[in-house]
Amino acid sequence: MFTGLVEELGTVRAVIPNAARGGSRRRDRGDTPRPPGGARLEIEAGTVLDDAELGASIAVNGCCLTAVELGDGWWAADAVEETLRRTCLGGLAAGDRVNLERPVRLADRLGGHIVQGHVDGVGEIAERETLADGSTRVVIAADDTILRYVVEKGSIAVDGVSLTVAGVDDKTFEFALIPHTATVTTLGIKGPGDPVNLEVDLVAKYVERLMGVTREG
Repeated sequence: MFTGLVEELGTVRAVIPNAARGGSRRRDRGDTPRPPGGARLEIEAGTVLDDAELGASIAVNGCCLTAVELGDGWWAADAVEETLRRTCLGGLAAGDRVNLERPVRLADRLGGHIVQGHVDGVGEIAERETLADGSTRVVIAADDTILRYVVEKGSIAVDGVSLTVAGVDDKTFEFALIPHTATVTTLGIKGPGDPVNLEVDLVAKYVERLMGVTREG
């Protein structure tokens, strides 16, 4: 479980399709995304490696992955086909920056909201607008399968970043990005057309399920 407070920006060291694991091929920008059969992601990092061990969970752009290899200043995780289908991790290439967060400990403050690291779908940045107060208005286009759980003043994780929804309609939602968050996460370097991982508030999904059972009962 995570909080949506990104600890550091990591850098993709390599994306190695499982089909090429026996060889030397590493996917660079411009190659076909979503390698068939999954892929191993190698990520350069510092902070999240302080207490990391094999089998540890680390969120990458809001997607919970398991560390299967640890190196000097880097770690690796295997992303299976389901992960690549549900998220935009399949579009990553060497040199890309990614948001990293370790799981929350029971003694930690919950500064964001409850984030599972289970991405519900992929949205797309539709607009960015710099406002007079220095913040940035960001509009995300998403499917109804996502928007049905989004409410104004509610919480949502975008690329693993806990954010407060400022507005929502039938095709998009928006939020205000403060300068600090723009500096320390990928949301500061992404623009219109870029995909983002989305995880809705867990409570909303449980409420929907329970209401459905009640109606059927």
